[in-house]
Amino acid sequence: MKNRTKSERTMRLLSSSKRGLFRVIFSRLGIVTLIFLINACIFLAGFVWIEEFLPHFFGGSAVITAVFVLFILNTDIDATAKMTWLVIVMLFPIMGGLFFVYTQSDIGHRALKKRTAELADTVRELVPEAKDCGCGDVQKSDFEPIRAYLKNTGGFDAFSGSVAKYHKSGEEMHASLLEMLESAKKFIFLEFFIISEGEMWGSVLEILARKAKEGVEVRVLYDGMCEFSTLSRDYPQRLERLNIKCRSFSPITPFVSTHYNYRDHRKIVVVDGKAAMTGGVNLSDEYINISSRFGHWKDAAVSVYGSAVNSFTRMFLEMWHINDKTPPDSSYFVDNEPCFGGESCVIPYSDCPLDSYKTGERVYIDILNRARDYVYIMTPYLILDGQMQAAITFAAERGVDVRIILPGIPDKKSAYALAKTHYKTLVASGVKIYEYSPGFIHSKVCIADGKEAVVGSINLDYRSLYHNFECAAYLYGLPAISDIKSDFDSTFELCRRVSAETIKKENVFMRLAGFVLKVIAPLM
Repeated sequence: MKNRTKSERTMRLLSSSKRGLFRVIFSRLGIVTLIFLINACIFLAGFVWIEEFLPHFFGGSAVITAVFVLFILNTDIDATAKMTWLVIVMLFPIMGGLFFVYTQSDIGHRALKKRTAELADTVRELVPEAKDCGCGDVQKSDFEPIRAYLKNTGGFDAFSGSVAKYHKSGEEMHASLLEMLESAKKFIFLEFFIISEGEMWGSVLEILARKAKEGVEVRVLYDGMCEFSTLSRDYPQRLERLNIKCRSFSPITPFVSTHYNYRDHRKIVVVDGKAAMTGGVNLSDEYINISSRFGHWKDAAVSVYGSAVNSFTRMFLEMWHINDKTPPDSSYFVDNEPCFGGESCVIPYSDCPLDSYKTGERVYIDILNRARDYVYIMTPYLILDGQMQAAITFAAERGVDVRIILPGIPDKKSAYALAKTHYKTLVASGVKIYEYSPGFIHSKVCIADGKEAVVGSINLDYRSLYHNFECAAYLYGLPAISDIKSDFDSTFELCRRVSAETIKKENVFMRLAGFVLKVIAPLM
């Protein structure tokens, strides 16, 4: 292909990227704040309207509060979330109680829950039996627990013949993505949480449009919140005019529904059923440091080749057909030959917020519990429930070298303040916390003992672990794991170490913000 100018290699369908007020209003903190303001206004209005009945009102509120407290204590939700709801109900007895019942009642996402379960069963039947399933002679006590869990709960196979390539930055991922897309002969599937017009998405879109013109089937799926932050509501129609099939997941409509809380946070690329990619990188310029709002943006991704790609194809088709009654097509699955054998494997897996498995969290906890020498984690956010914090501290207390790399320059001050509320407990337990001095860490990577790792879209916060559709690739015994270890080693050198002394010197307003926001952490 002849060399082309930058403008020829990129495309734009909008005059400018959407930013500003909508992005603030529909951020996690913005939505939670709006809910509390509405509740407060209703509560205060009630005082004005029923001033003469205030004694009865307070008496009734006390009874309602007691009923809801007993009800919440006997639910099976996470213990930390229980504490949050107890505080909300005690502060806003009527509205808080009704809000709790509404969010826990499945109203608005009952149909979505049923549809995702049906699709998971339907698409799983279409996937060819994994001929290279298994992991050589790996000791059962070493790897079997996580393999069995992912197989039993989600039907995700382990592939010993698949190859993985680690990308330690958004720039590396972008280059590999363009190369992967250029190789497409039959179909391209893209699923991303964020797509924003600019050089990164423009370079991808140029290839997609060209490939579609050549007869390659191209599908693009993105989260519906993009319509408020980066893309226009008619963007799918704009792509359709380029012969690119496009859908947005759960776009916001005027109808109030609890399913808006569940977002598609996954990042998936599938090309011809032979190559796939996942990680933390979205299709926006900040991910490749073309634009810089939070210093240097550090991210990561992984490419997968071989039979394991079928699992990513399965994930994409399950999401694509959520609002589509046409049956998924088995022709997109490829029965690939193993790339090599040996004591190694790849397990691509997803996490659905509508089931009870909490797969993303369970995988992290299992790795922490089995680790003997070290566990290193990169995550942009650290908003932990009791189970995850206990697993991290327990690993450190039994002598495992547990290290967590977090942003030095946060993209969300509220999340940064909440992360710091965990510092004292973690550091006291022996966990080593690092903050990335050059800027923002967006990588979602975990490595343990130099032999197993996870790369994907899953953050260590409530939203990823409980409320979002997520995905990742579990790697065992692959050469890519040494590349991940090298990435951690070089990144540690760019970080500042958090200590008991630095915690004491934290900005008082940041500490106060974390102290207050801790109450609503599970809702953020």
